[in-house]
Amino acid sequence: MASITMDAAGSNSKMRDHAKEVLITGFIVAMLAVPIVGFHITDVTGGVGLALRFKEVAAAAIVAMLGRIGLIMMREHIALMLVAALSALVAGAIALQLITGYQFPGDTRLPFNDPVIDWLIVVVSIIYAIRAAWLTSHKTGTQESREKAMDQIGAQVQKLSLLLGPILLICAILLPMMPFAGRRLVDVATLVVTYIMLGWGLNIVVGLAGLLDLGYVAFYAVGAYSFALLANHFDYGFWICLPLAGLFAASFGVILGFPVLRLRGDYLAIVTLGFGEMIRVILLNWYEVTKGPDGLSSIPRPSFLGMPFKRFAAEGQETFHTFFNIDYNSGHRVTFLYYVILAMAMITNFFTMRIRKLPIGRSWEALREDEIACRSLGINPTNTKLTAFGIGAMFGGFAGSFFATRQGFISPESFTFIESAVILAIVVLGGMGSQVGVVIAAILLIGAPEFFRELQEYRMLAFGAGMVLIMIWRPRGLLAHREPTMHLGERRRWFGLFGSAKPATQSGGAPGS
Repeated sequence: MASITMDAAGSNSKMRDHAKEVLITGFIVAMLAVPIVGFHITDVTGGVGLALRFKEVAAAAIVAMLGRIGLIMMREHIALMLVAALSALVAGAIALQLITGYQFPGDTRLPFNDPVIDWLIVVVSIIYAIRAAWLTSHKTGTQESREKAMDQIGAQVQKLSLLLGPILLICAILLPMMPFAGRRLVDVATLVVTYIMLGWGLNIVVGLAGLLDLGYVAFYAVGAYSFALLANHFDYGFWICLPLAGLFAASFGVILGFPVLRLRGDYLAIVTLGFGEMIRVILLNWYEVTKGPDGLSSIPRPSFLGMPFKRFAAEGQETFHTFFNIDYNSGHRVTFLYYVILAMAMITNFFTMRIRKLPIGRSWEALREDEIACRSLGINPTNTKLTAFGIGAMFGGFAGSFFATRQGFISPESFTFIESAVILAIVVLGGMGSQVGVVIAAILLIGAPEFFRELQEYRMLAFGAGMVLIMIWRPRGLLAHREPTMHLGERRRWFGLFGSAKPATQSGGAPGS
């Protein structure tokens, strides 16, 4: 009798905890939704007005509470088939409404008046249904077992990437020649590859050396403004300014490295964040040089062996289309820019993969794992940090010079903290130290929103949600598996997908993985 009473008391206590969890979730979502969703600026006669949307706030809180109830039921293995059925029913009802345009009584779209949010609810409901159905026949493992499984998946993906890499590179090269590749697709691909290059550059600092940098956009800005100023004042071309922009950005990286030699963790992040804001404020206020908020315009475009992509060139100058005896097409310049940034990104990737096998690359990884152990091995942390900041900044400068020539106009508004946050999100979501993960994250975070313009209003909300989900589900990123740079005794070949191991020709240790 006493055990029954204790079980009932424990059950009631657990129910109260679950109810408190659901109510707290609804309250937090409602408080966050009030400033984001509750007020909407509308156009009215004679100016603008403020519309109240507290119905959407209540809907957001209710949806969050229902989602939390579903998570609790899946976590406790309670009525899983009921969760799967209800989730599938909700997804089907909302999808049917969105596809057919059916309006519920009262001319109300449920649960929101925004089709993007409604489709997101459909996707989440489908995930809930699949997850609940899966849990009915499979037992969940521990966090360690899930991490181990994801590590194995990451290792296989990285191994396959070395086999599929050349194929994907050929597809990237042939992309502008495909029948479906219009100007917009090539332009979006150029933007994605630009962020891939930026992600690979920051990956040297954050992923390999383990130095949290929140001001990477400063080097991006230095490269862009270096190219613009050199081109406007000294009439230098893109190919001459490109290495100079990288050199100037690397110099700023070393300048940043000196004050932060003794800092780590949160303190390092704060200093780098301040450095990025300093550069932006200088660009904004140094009007005599940078033109301040007006920006720099008339930035020259790159040419193909000195031949511009113009319909009519100066007297005695040959253009691209006249040299190849083809009709003029403004898309030629867009395609050429795509190939330029693709080549720059491939050089960045090749350089990173090679340098991480050299002593300086292994020193970065040793610094990332344990700075004290790094010192005990005789590695100079000062030089290691400075080289990481300098080389990472150099690639940011290269990307900045390309950004300037692609846009033809730059201003301080293009180099705000949000750009640093986006680049860092690409590195973290992809998996710190993973080159393949950066590519996947850049496609998801940069390419997908470009094709779904309606998501722009919720871009930062999506970034925050993605970061929270990654911290919960995969704290080290999607593909965070790290293959050791050097092996002791036996080592597995990259092409050993079938489990074959071959003895190493050399035995050597590496200060890091």
